[in-house]
Amino acid sequence: MIPLDSSLLNREENFDQVRQYLHEHEFVLGGNWDYEHGSFDRYLDEGRKVWLRIPFQVTHGVLDGDADSTDAVVQIGTPFVLKHVYNEGLDEEAQVRVSGALIDQFQEPLDKDAPVEDKWVAQAKSLLKEVEQGWSGDTSP
Repeated sequence: MIPLDSSLLNREENFDQVRQYLHEHEFVLGGNWDYEHGSFDRYLDEGRKVWLRIPFQVTHGVLDGDADSTDAVVQIGTPFVLKHVYNEGLDEEAQVRVSGALIDQFQEPLDKDAPVEDKWVAQAKSLLKEVEQGWSGDTSP
């Protein structure tokens, strides 16, 4: 994981407007969000192993990332680049889930914090700069 300097750090913004703006830049709400924090993620490579992540904390209201609208206000954290290295192929240790009896086909990364090559850091910085330049004061709560 490589943290990036950003003018977005500590900005408090309306979640819905932040989500809409970042969606225009192909970011998605990361799957590990909860009612208190989360992140917006954008893959940088075709294999979807290298990501630019913009984390946030909920400071006001209630976050429901699955809802069309929420009253949440979020504070932007330090963006960073990360790389996940996965084992290619089938997971020999896939487990049957008790609820639903489905096979868990998703593998844990071999390395959740693999070294990130310079080209990905440069690409992430460039994308982050583009996002920062287009970020307007209209997203404030």
